[in-house]
Amino acid sequence: MAKLHVSTTINGEPTEFLCEANDSMLDVLRGPLGLTGSKEGCGSGDCGACSIMLDDRLVCSCLMLAAEAEDSDITTIEGMAVGEKLHPLQQKFLELAALQCGICTPGVLVASKALLERNLNPTETEVRYWLAGNLCRCTGYDKIVRAVLDTAAEMREAAQ
Repeated sequence: MAKLHVSTTINGEPTEFLCEANDSMLDVLRGPLGLTGSKEGCGSGDCGACSIMLDDRLVCSCLMLAAEAEDSDITTIEGMAVGEKLHPLQQKFLELAALQCGICTPGVLVASKALLERNLNPTETEVRYWLAGNLCRCTGYDKIVRAVLDTAAEMREAAQ
């Protein structure tokens, strides 16, 4: 079977790749594109470890066919930092030790950033609801939620 040619933008860079018709976006990110930040936790869209932004929508890359990326704008965990400067969420996760083994962390960070881009003043309930699709087996989520809320407060203050 002939491979499909896909042209897209990933983390702000025009990107082209070849894929099989049944390759998931996660397989292509981690394989030929070498973007290994997104993790495969379940392969069925239940854990959120592979979360990416696709045209401003939060999606599980394990459920998306790579061919669907044609003419799309994708942001992965690798696109959060600007050079060596971490995104405020990444910095706060480090400061508050809101991570342990790291499998869920990329997806949680991508989802948290998506939330704060839509709502810079979320309640704790809204944060927990927004992150409900991201499973973590190591933490109790409290440090994760605190990191998101603290980052939101700092970003609001910086915006004034």
